[in-house]
Amino acid sequence: MSLVLRNLQKAVPLNRARLRRDVETLRRILGIQKFDLGLICVDNQRIQRINEIYRKNNMPTDVLSFPFYEHLEAGKLPDPLHRDEFNLGDIFLGVEYVMDECQDSRDFHSTLAVVVAHGICHLLGYTHETEEDWREMFRRENDILSEFNRLTGSQLEPLTKRRL
Repeated sequence: MSLVLRNLQKAVPLNRARLRRDVETLRRILGIQKFDLGLICVDNQRIQRINEIYRKNNMPTDVLSFPFYEHLEAGKLPDPLHRDEFNLGDIFLGVEYVMDECQDSRDFHSTLAVVVAHGICHLLGYTHETEEDWREMFRRENDILSEFNRLTGSQLEPLTKRRL
């Protein structure tokens, strides 16, 4: 179905065409093209406010995911019964935060693709609340990004790896 991409920030120049292309590639890899997905790009101030409200964590972050299916089993695709249930949810990208994290060596737009893959994994039921959850999410992100790399010639790695 549709990908709604909104840029609600002015802190970081964003190549929306590349971001959209990368997200569509991720959607194809995961077989979720029939589901709606919202992707909202925000600055540090807004992502911090959202993080405080929903996670009680008063600091900016790279990504926050809000799944339509809150109790989806990791690795299972939703089985919608009605047209209005073909929705995965929304991902808020803290693009200013990601840019700050990329200052040393990583490419900003490539890192955005990795962050979106992480966010989509959350929408699909993956979490990182326990060490086993982290391992499972890392394996899934690694599989997704390996296929993304094969299709695009990139060399992306999961963010989850940094926390193991």
